[in-house]
Amino acid sequence: MKSILITNDDGIHSPGIEALKQAMSELGKSVIVAPDRDNSAVSHSLTMNRPLRLIQLAEDHYTIDGTPTDCVAVALKKILPRQPDLLVSGINTGANLGDDISYSGTVSAAIEGTMYSIPSMAISVAGEPPYDFRSAIKIAKHMARKIMQNSLPKNTLLNINVPSGNSYKSIKVTRQGRRLWQNAIRETLDSGGNKHYWIGGGTAVPDLEKDTDVHAIANGHVSITPIQLDLTNHEGIHYLKEKWQLEAGTI
Repeated sequence: MKSILITNDDGIHSPGIEALKQAMSELGKSVIVAPDRDNSAVSHSLTMNRPLRLIQLAEDHYTIDGTPTDCVAVALKKILPRQPDLLVSGINTGANLGDDISYSGTVSAAIEGTMYSIPSMAISVAGEPPYDFRSAIKIAKHMARKIMQNSLPKNTLLNINVPSGNSYKSIKVTRQGRRLWQNAIRETLDSGGNKHYWIGGGTAVPDLEKDTDVHAIANGHVSITPIQLDLTNHEGIHYLKEKWQLEAGTI
């Protein structure tokens, strides 16, 4: 029987992780290891300044007072008897598109799995609450089967975004677009009149390039983006060597 590790960044009580468990239920033995609270936008952080507490809530159902990356690391080294055949992170409540991927705990959990050579995918449902997971459940199940049957390219994970609801136009294989935010930092005052700053919200600036994840979701399609671990800009290597001549001599 195939084994599947399930995690997220919205926390153990998120409806998205229950939807994902439903999607994976007929594909293999699923083990959930998820944060005990919302860890959105924590990126690929590890907790190294305190010990982590693991609580078993039920059979194959665990929670940790740490980040999504903590959950994956502890699951692989201390909970699971062997490496799982698949890691699935999600279903995130809200899209993970464009520049948001850099902040996403959902995607970072899949990155951690990929670093351990486990086929991994992150899946999110786009739109506004209340979220409808029906299409996301269908896509998660379909893509999990595809990955376990065909594997993935080395050092590559999938970032999947699905429109909320029970329908979508088509599946698009996309590249990561740009998704910057306007007015994302709000200035507030406490009762004493002291300034504070609240990060979050704002208005997304749309990416008009038609082959991106941002464009696909904006137009009602499922977006599937292969993400690689290697962050090197290989054109940049040539630029630094040839244009800047950094290897031409000593400073």
